[in-house]
Amino acid sequence: MTTIDAPAIDHDALRAKYAAERDKRIRPDGNQQYIEPKGKFAHFLDDPYVERVEREPLHDEVTVVLIGGGFAGLCTGARLKQAGIDDVRIIEGGGDVGGAWYWNRYPGAMCDTAAMIYLPLLEETGHMPSKKYVFAPEIFGHAQRIARTFGLYDNALFSTAVESLTWDEDASRWIVRTDRGDEIRAKYVAMGTGPLHRPKLPGIEGIESFEGHAFHTSRWDYDYTGGSPDGAPMDKLADKRVGIIGTGATAVQCIPQLARDAAELFVFQRTPSSIDVRNNHEIDPEWFATLGPGWQREWLFNFATLQTGGFADEDLVKDGWTDIAQRIRDRVIAEMSKPGAEVGPDLIARAFSDSDDEKMTEIRARVDAVVDDPATAEALKPWYRQLCKRPCFHDEYLDAYNVETCHLIDTDGQGVDRIDATGVWVGDQHYELDCLVFASGFEVGTEYSRRSGYETYGVDGQALSDRWADGMRTMHGLHVHGFPNLFIIGMNQGANLISNITSNLVEAGSTIAAVVAHAEETGAERVEVTAEAEDAWIALLEGSSMAFLGSADCTPGYYNNEGGPIGPKERLNASGYPQGPVAFFQFIEQWRTSGDFDGLAFTPGS
Repeated sequence: MTTIDAPAIDHDALRAKYAAERDKRIRPDGNQQYIEPKGKFAHFLDDPYVERVEREPLHDEVTVVLIGGGFAGLCTGARLKQAGIDDVRIIEGGGDVGGAWYWNRYPGAMCDTAAMIYLPLLEETGHMPSKKYVFAPEIFGHAQRIARTFGLYDNALFSTAVESLTWDEDASRWIVRTDRGDEIRAKYVAMGTGPLHRPKLPGIEGIESFEGHAFHTSRWDYDYTGGSPDGAPMDKLADKRVGIIGTGATAVQCIPQLARDAAELFVFQRTPSSIDVRNNHEIDPEWFATLGPGWQREWLFNFATLQTGGFADEDLVKDGWTDIAQRIRDRVIAEMSKPGAEVGPDLIARAFSDSDDEKMTEIRARVDAVVDDPATAEALKPWYRQLCKRPCFHDEYLDAYNVETCHLIDTDGQGVDRIDATGVWVGDQHYELDCLVFASGFEVGTEYSRRSGYETYGVDGQALSDRWADGMRTMHGLHVHGFPNLFIIGMNQGANLISNITSNLVEAGSTIAAVVAHAEETGAERVEVTAEAEDAWIALLEGSSMAFLGSADCTPGYYNNEGGPIGPKERLNASGYPQGPVAFFQFIEQWRTSGDFDGLAFTPGS
């Protein structure tokens, strides 16, 4: 392993450096700097993995429609089936289940959350992950395994996009209309539109003028590059000059493969990612067999506890996510041991800041230790706090810049200037390209209805986008007043993104299944959160500081609204339970098992 000697830290100088790097990247257009894949780029949204099969429109009724076949829909569907609700239908725009892991098949794609906690329902499906961190094909395969195990392929509609969702008050049913001409009536609907659903492109001058080959990483074109999601070499790039715009989490994973296979690779960087150690390894089957019943829930709670500053006897996951939290705890304990020390917000804030400075100094020192060229190494150093942007964990990314044919084109925070027919301009330098890859990510911070691709009309025809015009309003992140028998499957206004995402989805699915089962057992036709209960939940959130947002001193990104204003609406949209995810999981488990379902009104049929 590379030896890393981190220098001493001047905290004040570091704050000044962070501020300068942030200021040079602030743009007045914020989220508007990105564009939708339309016009010339409309095909970027096509499904390259299956042939669309025409079929007759459906006009039928089901008990539950699950919009989305990613882990949100799968976890909810699994829990519904376990609760005895069998008449369940997934409607999914892709050609199979998997959600983000159906679409994202770029070379090197993997999850940098440990598979033991990221892959949901491992005990229920009897699956042992192959490695601590698994690659995309295994994650996609696990999504398929969940669907098979719980019979969720039965009655599912794939390659089908929902176009509208309308509440029929007289019948107490949702009318689901799709792009296939379907008109499906459902007693309940659960919406599982994840944050990595809608690709976006950089709004660079001349982007439509490029005459070479281009694609978005979420629709990787293996017909052009050669290779496969399983890691086969991209042999068709052997004589190609390839450019990639973006250096976020996706780019960090695919750049080593592009550097290996392309004749030349040009990486256009606005802001470097922080690259921590991954240290991946295979999981020992003998050790895995010793884990007792309930082990995954124990691991999930352990991770969430440590990730959010709590104390545990053991760190079961032992990764980069829990490392920073452990450093903060150690500092707090050290400060508490000093005579006259008082534990308060100032002490905790100082412990957090000093621990983060230490961690990021080590990450920057690692760049120097790995990258041979000093100028390239300097450009790859992240000058911001670790949670200002999505932290990355990778052991091959930095080494890619030691490949002679891999060129880092650093734009000093300004981004690419323009694109023309043959390549990319940065300042007065032109880079001629055969292929341009957009690693520009997804619409994370845009409105829910925009990201989902359809509008939802509740009681009296009110649109969900209008209901949430001033910010998301729910109870528990699941229920919306005026939208009966509808459930939102997500993270916000519940445990929040700071916990493992799939932990949130499993808990949401368990809660939805409990509500639906209770309604069916008691003969209720309609389930709706009361206005008073929703208001009380929002008041609880508004009085909390648990909003997953990068602070004002962060470099721009989707964690902090691209550096734009963060007002009440943005805070509400990113808010979470005041006591944190572990407390929320305990609260919601007690709520759903008590039998009272406080805050919900169950109305019997006439």
